[in-house]
Amino acid sequence: MHRPVSNPPNPWLSRHVEWLDEPPQAELVVYEEEAKSVLAANDSPDVGFRWSVNPYRGCQHACAYCYARPSHQYLGFGAGTDFDRRIVVKVNAPEVLARELARRSWKRETVVFSGNTDCYQPLEASYELTRRCLEVCVARANPIGMITKGALVRRDIDLLARLARGPGAHVFVSIPFLDDEVGRKLEPGAAAPNKRFEALRALSDAGITTGIAIAPVIPGLNEADIPRLLERARDCGAISAFMTLLRLPAEVLPVFQERVEQVLPERARKIESAIRDMRAGAMNQSAFGARMSGSGPRWNAVEQLFEIHRKRYGMNVADTRMRGPELQRPSQGQLFS
Repeated sequence: MHRPVSNPPNPWLSRHVEWLDEPPQAELVVYEEEAKSVLAANDSPDVGFRWSVNPYRGCQHACAYCYARPSHQYLGFGAGTDFDRRIVVKVNAPEVLARELARRSWKRETVVFSGNTDCYQPLEASYELTRRCLEVCVARANPIGMITKGALVRRDIDLLARLARGPGAHVFVSIPFLDDEVGRKLEPGAAAPNKRFEALRALSDAGITTGIAIAPVIPGLNEADIPRLLERARDCGAISAFMTLLRLPAEVLPVFQERVEQVLPERARKIESAIRDMRAGAMNQSAFGARMSGSGPRWNAVEQLFEIHRKRYGMNVADTRMRGPELQRPSQGQLFS
């Protein structure tokens, strides 16, 4: 049972404010809960890892396209603005994770942060749940993988570097747009793309294995960004990359369409038409194996563009199991957006 917090912490007043952009105008409601379990098991063939940890439900990054929005409905909230503004915090996540990793049956498999909502969204600056979970992984010598849009990840370079030197750590920074203005329009609560590249460089310089996630590719909007995104990521020390096509489940589609019509009205028709070109006339494909990638000549051209420049810059196809660069790397299209 989650309980509302009368005076939630303000991350923009924390000592980590240098990694946060301007605070959003929308009112935030925070709920705290005592979780019974934090290790989530995955059996989807589209996601290349088994175990993940999500200290937060809902996400202040407010990405218009976020595939995790429907999960908020299980809490009795909406998939639209509720997802952005009503955040549930698992205040005991580190203690529960420590207990779960201490089980005799646990085989020290890779634990991925996050898998659903971003573990470095702004509230992490105040609650520090992700950091404390990483401390648990350090203590248990447990390998981790991570994907984030949050520049706040720089705060935890000390722990990530220790994991990288020991059991393993692979961090993907999700950067689907080159232009800060476009990023702000569709990811209003996330760090600007340029700040994410700075975080990627800092992680790489610390000896942490890094990669870029061009996720999602939004047809008619950011395909042309792919070569430059890969080049900048390479220059920031990333050694691997993956991309995934935009996913628009039923509850996400109206949120995405409304946002695009508001902030990019001159491109809305072009984007919808391009999506249908890559989705066999539909706006979404829900079948396993088809959700993360497209079909048809336009999608094939995007895949070729990605492959040509990935090879040009000497980057590996991302290890979708996030177990380190030494293992065989399956197809990039299997990972999540």
